[in-house]
Amino acid sequence: MHGLQPLLAFAETAKRGNFAAASREIGCTPSTLAKSVARLEAQLGVRLFHRTTRQVTLTDDGQRLFARCQRVLTELELLQEEATGTREEPAGTLRLDMPVTFGRIVMLPLLAQLTRQHPRLSIDARFSDVYADIVKEGIDVAIRTGALRDSTLVARTFSQQELLLFAAPSYLARAGTPSTLAELAHHTAILFRVPSTGKDRPWHLRSGGRNVTVMPPSRLRVDGGDAIVRAAVLGMGIGQVPHYMVTEHLARTELVELLPTMRPPPMPIAAVMPSGRMVPSRVRALLDLIEQSAGEFPAAPPPRSTQKRARQRTR
Repeated sequence: MHGLQPLLAFAETAKRGNFAAASREIGCTPSTLAKSVARLEAQLGVRLFHRTTRQVTLTDDGQRLFARCQRVLTELELLQEEATGTREEPAGTLRLDMPVTFGRIVMLPLLAQLTRQHPRLSIDARFSDVYADIVKEGIDVAIRTGALRDSTLVARTFSQQELLLFAAPSYLARAGTPSTLAELAHHTAILFRVPSTGKDRPWHLRSGGRNVTVMPPSRLRVDGGDAIVRAAVLGMGIGQVPHYMVTEHLARTELVELLPTMRPPPMPIAAVMPSGRMVPSRVRALLDLIEQSAGEFPAAPPPRSTQKRARQRTR
């Protein structure tokens, strides 16, 4: 095991971005950790990190080693589980990354159930709408929607989300109800500002058998889906978010779905992992629970005519 210490020191430093944080995780001093990494660089004859006074970043050689190192350490962890007889009892820290609202609505109840089932398991959950580098940051599982961007990762699709366009009855009474794509240009949009780019995300719809994007005029931009929903309930304009954020508001008629027959195609929701070949027991426990519970996740309401719903409310 002593020969693995430099690799452990290197991997933890790559995840944390500095020697101080990595040393706290491993349980040694920052100077000891830095020396261990320096010995590894000397043995390999390459520079693994660019160093500054505050942080370290991986070189190209460091990135290649880190990708391989992750696989080796995962296999080592599984061998230790086998040897100690703990393979069937998940333990340790399960590190997760997930979108803010989906994590709060869907994943947190699952994580509560998971920790009740497995008392030796700890959760380190990140809630963010900015995609993390799950390999570099040492994340076991990330929840992602849409097509997988990185072909080196492994994804297990377990659900799907639909984007719904909606507004409050108070807004529609004041501004009218759009019935065509062209009419959206005369309405006020509540747009989502993508955290990673700072740009507005257009609305996605489907018309005439093809996918279309619409960038309507806007007086309000926010960087969270919950804020879009709240602003729409207050009558500030039209918004578009995944269905699980608004199903309850639609059921209470606080919001009305618009252009329901023009919903874009559903997008897959998947659990994404660095590797599918050697999966630790803590990750398997989460995947099994997701699979068992998928049928209970919030489903999109069937697309009904906006005009029909409006007539029903006036009776």
